[in-house]
Amino acid sequence: MNILKTDIDGVLIIEPRIFSDSRGYFFESFNEREFREKTGYDIKFCQDNESMSSYGVLRGLHFQYPPYTQAKLVRVVKGGVMDVAVDLRRGSRTFGKHVSVELTSENHRQFFIPKGFAHGFVVLTPEVVFQYKCDEFYHPEAEGAILWSDDALGIDWRIPLNDVILSEKDRKHPTLSELGDNFSL
Repeated sequence: MNILKTDIDGVLIIEPRIFSDSRGYFFESFNEREFREKTGYDIKFCQDNESMSSYGVLRGLHFQYPPYTQAKLVRVVKGGVMDVAVDLRRGSRTFGKHVSVELTSENHRQFFIPKGFAHGFVVLTPEVVFQYKCDEFYHPEAEGAILWSDDALGIDWRIPLNDVILSEKDRKHPTLSELGDNFSL
């Protein structure tokens, strides 16, 4: 696996080694030992999730409050998304900044998002199958989110805003500044 560092410390793009021949392809989507050796993260994933969505669906920007913060390893099995991680670590030099990466079934890239980040994605293709691993179980009582369209974040979702499809819940999240000064992950 090839590890690409991003502008935000700890957020990584992972390019697996692809073995292709006339039958198709093979790659390891996760190897705990190699991941630990190459990234320094000793991750124990406990929950795998998968979603299917159509063009324009935007999910996010979600996180869990302590003590249930989550690190995630995300990837696309079919189609393509613009994936975004927003730094919510109060005191971090990159607090409120984001990293985005296009993940597709063709590029096989994965995105590692450490604890302390909000996460979201928008579907760029007619349909997407999206998978992710979490190192903490989902806790509905610890659920949090920030508004996907918060101007202060400056996220380019790469599709016309009129094409964005949101859940009712994702329409109503606070902006980062509305979370208040005491907010921290």
